[in-house]
Amino acid sequence: MDILSEIIETKRKEVATSKELYPVKLLENSTFYEAKSVSFKKYLRREDKSGIIAEIKRKSPSKGVINGHVSVERTSIGYMQAGASGLSILTDQTYFGGSAEDLKVARSYNYCPILRKDFVIDEYQVVEAKSLGADAILLIAAVLNKAEIEKLGSLAQSLGMEVLLEVHNKLELEQSITDKVDLIGVNNRNLKTFETDVKTSFDLAESIPSQFLKVSESGIADPEVIKKLKKHGFEGFLIGETFMKSGRPEKAAKEFIKQLL
Repeated sequence: MDILSEIIETKRKEVATSKELYPVKLLENSTFYEAKSVSFKKYLRREDKSGIIAEIKRKSPSKGVINGHVSVERTSIGYMQAGASGLSILTDQTYFGGSAEDLKVARSYNYCPILRKDFVIDEYQVVEAKSLGADAILLIAAVLNKAEIEKLGSLAQSLGMEVLLEVHNKLELEQSITDKVDLIGVNNRNLKTFETDVKTSFDLAESIPSQFLKVSESGIADPEVIKKLKKHGFEGFLIGETFMKSGRPEKAAKEFIKQLL
């Protein structure tokens, strides 16, 4: 079993447990549930922002612990002050060291679009994302078929959230495109081998239909790469490890973004 299959198997068990502990009716009573979502598409296109979706990620299966003691409050505020266009918050605990609480903390201190970064496989998680204060969810083509993407994407959109569809190759892109997603992200990291190559974004750029905002994800460590990606139509750039490996991720983000603006 590869790591992605293992993660999904674990996630199914976690979702089943969450459904018992926190029924949908309880989630719908959250103070965040009725709040109007903030648009990633609008923020990524704001001229006073960098286009960067800055991520909070404590660890990963490929790198182990990256920054185990990060302050979500300080880092999320610092990211936005540095000029990030939005936040990505890992909520998977087992493999990435995140939590639902991380997202709630980020939401409490920031008025900006927040992506719930997790392995969404069930409608329950979409409702849960809204209850935590997320403005967008991630759907991963490597673990979902088109019917599942449409079902989950449709629910998210009906709740006012946007949907970032993540693909890694042309086949995934062709098999999963639907109007039930709003942004298409090219993951430069192969989720089965965890090898990373930004060339993946350049290779897929022309194949992404123009109605979708293009996001390049993972492996971006040089501002010059972002300048090149922009020439290929990318408007969003999800960066986690490049910032998180610093003791003060928000300072690393500030120095990085300063070279872009």
